[in-house]
Amino acid sequence: MRRRDLIALLGGAASLPLAARAQVSTKRPLVAFLSVGIAREGNSPLLAFERGMRELGDADGQNIDIEYRFAGGKLDRFPMFAEESIKLSPNVILASVTPAAVAARALTQTIPIVCPLLANPIGFGLIASESRPGGNVTGLLFRTEGLAGKQVELVLQLMPGAAKIGFLVNVASGIIIDRQELESACQTLGITSVPAEVRTPNDLEAAFRALANDGVQAVVVLVDGMFFNERNRIAALAAEKRLPAIYGFRDHVDAGGLVSYGVNLDENFHRFAGYVHKILKGARPGDLPVEFPTKLELIINNRAAKALGLIISPSVLVRANEVIE
Repeated sequence: MRRRDLIALLGGAASLPLAARAQVSTKRPLVAFLSVGIAREGNSPLLAFERGMRELGDADGQNIDIEYRFAGGKLDRFPMFAEESIKLSPNVILASVTPAAVAARALTQTIPIVCPLLANPIGFGLIASESRPGGNVTGLLFRTEGLAGKQVELVLQLMPGAAKIGFLVNVASGIIIDRQELESACQTLGITSVPAEVRTPNDLEAAFRALANDGVQAVVVLVDGMFFNERNRIAALAAEKRLPAIYGFRDHVDAGGLVSYGVNLDENFHRFAGYVHKILKGARPGDLPVEFPTKLELIINNRAAKALGLIISPSVLVRANEVIE
């Protein structure tokens, strides 16, 4: 390029309106969100995450852009969503559940991946250790060791003498640690455990029918993204079959379920925003320790208990963080 042409080109760029020059030179960080949910509307955990981001000064459409993909509980969509998201060259990928993190990690070892609901991340090869993840994945655990066993113990406190407990498990998720803990706890306590395995929402009605026909006295609904999306339907099926059910998230109780014992889902998603903010500011995910849940909460729906003819003892009610009357 001749010198006078270069000068003319630079002069032309300088003469552009300020807004146009800013548009050319400014690109907001892009966040790709792989959600197990159905939509943003009514998604309380997602809204808690967005609130956390705003509190840290990161607002979608203002200084960052968030590109959502909603799986609607269908975990087999995550590999496709991960591939689509990576093509966008995002600054960070947000995987709402462990299967989404596994799908994204299989395609990239450089783009940061953050998950608010990690399960067995070392076993899945996502991190080297909780204190030093070491790779491109970090986030928060959604469970504490022995949680499924404590849910079995809670069943016995609600229904002393129960000898046969069913449990609902999504075998498509690949997460087996909760199932192993529950079956081990039942064996230790001398209780028969009856699995109801599902892969899609269409399997739920048959699963509850099978549990009822098998004569289980209660059901533990293991934590799963698809079960969360189908919480209204699951609560209705449990009520229809007159099966007391224990859940991992309070959202199931808000949907009409009996009892939940586990982490506060909104709190995990709210804390999750801190990871994203740090990474957008330059932190490496491998240097950000995986955090543990800060508390477990017990939520009881007394209306559901009365509908089942179940009287919950005062010793259990007094331990509840909230009782819905």
